[in-house]
Amino acid sequence: FFFFKYDKIHLSFSPDLQNSNLSEEEFQNQERNDNLMTGHPSNPRNKAATIIFTLKNEVGGLIRALKLFQEKHVHLVHIESRKSKRRDSDFEIFINCDSEHEQLKELTELLRTHTEIVEMTPSENSSLLHDGKTWSELNMSIFQIWISTLLLQGFKDQIYRKRRKYFADLAMNFKHGDQIPRINYTAEEVRTWGVVFQELNKLYPSHACKEYLKNLPLLTRYCKYSENNIPQLEDVSRFLMERSGFSIRPVAGYLSPRDFLAGLAFRVFHCTQYVRHGSEPLYTPEPDTCHEVLGHVPLLAEPSFAQFSQELGLASLGASDEDVQKLATCYFFTVEFGLCKQDGGLRAYGAGLLSSASELKHALSGEANIRPFDPVVTCNQECMITTFQDVYFVAESFEEAKNKMREFAKTLKRPFTVNYNPYTQSVDVLRDTSNINNMVKDIRHELDIVEDALRRLGKLQRD
Repeated sequence: FFFFKYDKIHLSFSPDLQNSNLSEEEFQNQERNDNLMTGHPSNPRNKAATIIFTLKNEVGGLIRALKLFQEKHVHLVHIESRKSKRRDSDFEIFINCDSEHEQLKELTELLRTHTEIVEMTPSENSSLLHDGKTWSELNMSIFQIWISTLLLQGFKDQIYRKRRKYFADLAMNFKHGDQIPRINYTAEEVRTWGVVFQELNKLYPSHACKEYLKNLPLLTRYCKYSENNIPQLEDVSRFLMERSGFSIRPVAGYLSPRDFLAGLAFRVFHCTQYVRHGSEPLYTPEPDTCHEVLGHVPLLAEPSFAQFSQELGLASLGASDEDVQKLATCYFFTVEFGLCKQDGGLRAYGAGLLSSASELKHALSGEANIRPFDPVVTCNQECMITTFQDVYFVAESFEEAKNKMREFAKTLKRPFTVNYNPYTQSVDVLRDTSNINNMVKDIRHELDIVEDALRRLGKLQRD
């Protein structure tokens, strides 16, 4: 998903690899030779260029920047990120791409409107100028630094990259109504999961909220959560459907904030199946199944929390991009990094905390900056992508957080109101009297049921 803390990302891909005439081995050889020998991926079809830009610490910034490449039909060959060595609060994105001269020129100008810094270095045989400078006049130290990072965990490991492609293909081929494919996880993947499972379970009794602690044993019983077994998403999805009406849909990678929130509106949680690289089991630059299954799932099984998650999704339907960004930030500081008060102390309910031993300890250390959850304030808080959060928001309860989000949603400008229909698993748009009258009838029927239940209860107590 799109809300995760990045110190470095190692992701090599070709959007049209499946339709390419190159085999996987040929593609990898070409990419490795281009990146490590010359520093400029060469493609006979187009001119190559390297672009480096710096993003602000904000939710969805990378998604917006990458969307510009798609809009300009610029082919991405390699993408990587790391914490900025020029500005501690930022991180830099390094991209190798293939495209025509004019497309790259237009793309650079667009990136300048969304990023702090843009560096563009064309291929050696290109005469493209950048702000009046030639290749030899550009700052080469930045590129040399990037070469030193290319061999870090995950990127060089061809076996791991092939495994990640396998998971991506499974997700891409998944259709609604299909059973989620069962994975035969490797011994290395199970070992990595086991390390994460062990470390976090040491902290849960004293750091996790009671709803989390209540549901984790149920997942152990029904979905085979254990140190030596990675749960299957199909089992997890069935469990959630019975407990809260949520279902799991496998996803290959990141979704935009709007797409992810829209899934929540329909009680669908998009979830990865791959496991982080084994060289750093307690660190992940992107969401993996350890984060999803240990961080999110136990609370999605709790009806009150599931309802809160859906409220965020429903509020996003029909909202402007600006308002979706506000909702995404609220999601970040609640579902990912939220705290709540229980038994006279603070407990974590955010998945980003419950899947990160170091930040979980930091957030509840007594030294972190804690503020009351208020969507009006929270939606404007800066999301720290490369470090621990500057502030964590605490709610009195899930019910309080849900009510506050409902009130906040009323202030968002959108042309209609929506209501989730659990019988059809669809969202009804309430923009005419007919829809509203039907909803009123349903509410009256439910109130009749409540009244009848109270009457029968009173009679039993009298008897």
